[in-house]
Amino acid sequence: MRDNFNSFDPLIILLILLFIVGYLVAAMKHKKKPWPKFRSIFWVTGFVCILISVIGPIAKLSHHLFVFHMIMHLLLGMLAPFFIALSRPITLLLTSLKTQHARSVSRLLRSAPVQLLTHPISTLLLNIGGLWLLYTSTVFNLMHKSTLLLNFVHIHLFLSGYLFTISIIAIEPISHKFSFLFRSSIMILAIAGHDILSKLLFSNPLDSFGFNDVQFGAVLMYYGGDFVDLLIITVLCYFWYNSSNSKKRAFI
Repeated sequence: MRDNFNSFDPLIILLILLFIVGYLVAAMKHKKKPWPKFRSIFWVTGFVCILISVIGPIAKLSHHLFVFHMIMHLLLGMLAPFFIALSRPITLLLTSLKTQHARSVSRLLRSAPVQLLTHPISTLLLNIGGLWLLYTSTVFNLMHKSTLLLNFVHIHLFLSGYLFTISIIAIEPISHKFSFLFRSSIMILAIAGHDILSKLLFSNPLDSFGFNDVQFGAVLMYYGGDFVDLLIITVLCYFWYNSSNSKKRAFI
């Protein structure tokens, strides 16, 4: 493994710190009403997941052991997006900006490209479709030889996971307000696609990784992915239940 895989570490740490501090400052200065502290905790937790997945032992071992690659995948592509989605950063941004600036951002969020990108079907294709492309093509081997491709895959894993999560739980202004039944159907398709891919990996070797190692990673992908999916389903059902009684106040 080439040393330049670590050349972006200081920049990544700096960006993560900036995102964390920026959010916390905006939360403390929130004017309309006190910003819930648990959302700030979700935000920090999400970025800690990103940090430990791309920098440190897990990131280094992921190039040599598939099971650690899968730990990185679950942290970066599933857990981090889940926690960050629950922190509602878009809502915080819009309520923190001045009225004219918030309207400009709202117009951007309502634009056709953004609406298409955040549609549940689009996010399903980006998220699960991206995983199938990664693990069933030469992309997986190539990314371990190219710093640029590796960073692109990492960014895609997180963003596709985040967009998928907010399209399902739909708690941000950017989210489409499709029915709970429709979003549940998309969730079922995502779980099926993720689980089928993990079973495919379990029965097929990957270049540069031992067969037993790949199998352990595939098992982790299957059960770890289902665990995070269960968290998303729990949140979805929570809001679905609350929607039946408009007088109830959502906790998240």
